[in-house]
Amino acid sequence: QVQLVESGGGLVQPGGSLSLSCSVSGRLFTISFRGWYRQAPGKQREFLASINDGGFTNYADSVKGRFTISRDNAKNTVNLQMNSLKSEDTAVYYCNIGGTESMNSDYVDYWGQGTQVTVSS
Repeated sequence: QVQLVESGGGLVQPGGSLSLSCSVSGRLFTISFRGWYRQAPGKQREFLASINDGGFTNYADSVKGRFTISRDNAKNTVNLQMNSLKSEDTAVYYCNIGGTESMNSDYVDYWGQGTQVTVSS
């Protein structure tokens, strides 16, 4: 029943900014992970940022100081503010939620369809 939908991607010039949003519908019994990943052509999917229940954040070195992850529980969204964008940030960006669907059930990962971010002059 859980569905994730990313939005906010597009074309931006180097040095510009974009704000991505992951809309979460449905519920998990427990949530163990909330985060953003990206995948560029010919590369593996890479971790970018995560945020836990207490609001503690973790960032990959490549985006630290430029990207900010946040949660809006009232809107059921996980957001990623991206500043000072570079051409190497060009990729498909994915939201990821991990947890369990019921008591004593196995851990599951949920992914959105992705949103394209292109940084080019």
